This record gives sequence, structure tokens and C-alpha cells, in this order.
Amino acid sequence: MPRYDYKCPECEHRFEAFHGFDEDKPACPNCGEAQVKRVISQAPTVAGGMDTHAGDGYRASKEQLQDKWTEETPKLRKKLVDKLGEDTVRKNAPSLFMNPKSDSN
Repeated sequence: MPRYDYKCPECEHRFEAFHGFDEDKPACPNCGEAQVKRVISQAPTVAGGMDTHAGDGYRASKEQLQDKWTEETPKLRKKLVDKLGEDTVRKNAPSLFMNPKSDSN
């Protein structure tokens, strides 16, 4: 059953509720207000074709992201070159031929 987050417009209380998609919103458990507003507290993470998430899938350090980029870029580059040709990929996606670890900040 999905978990939904709500906020009461009367008392500003935030709460979560588990219920089916077609069920009505619950009343505020703090003050009883029936017209609560659903809030989005977390968006789902999409890997965008990567085999695994960097870090824990929600937050990753700069180093973890760079490591993941270094790991995944050759795979993506190979797929694109096989499909489109190296000249097209170099022209339209030059960042696939760069090494992010060599950048100094």
C-alpha cells in the first residue's frame, strides 16, 4: 500500500498515511481538519540506464558521482559509437570522451 505525506492547512501539522490510490484523504490527526493537502516529500530516483546507483541512491558525494561517471561512461560511449559512429558521438556528445577525474577544482 502506498505511503502519502500530508500537511494540514489549519494547524500546519505534517503527517503520513498509508492507503489505497482510490481511497479518500485522511483527516488531520492533530486537529481533525478534513481538507488536508498532499505534499511531495521525496521524488523517486531514476538511474537513467546505469546499472547501480552512486552512493545510496539518494545522496552521493562528488567523489562517488565521479567514480560512477568513470565506470559508466565507457559503456555508454561504446553503445553510442556502435549505433551512431564515432564521428557523430564526438560531435554531439564530446563529454563522453573527457575524464572527470582529471579536472582539478
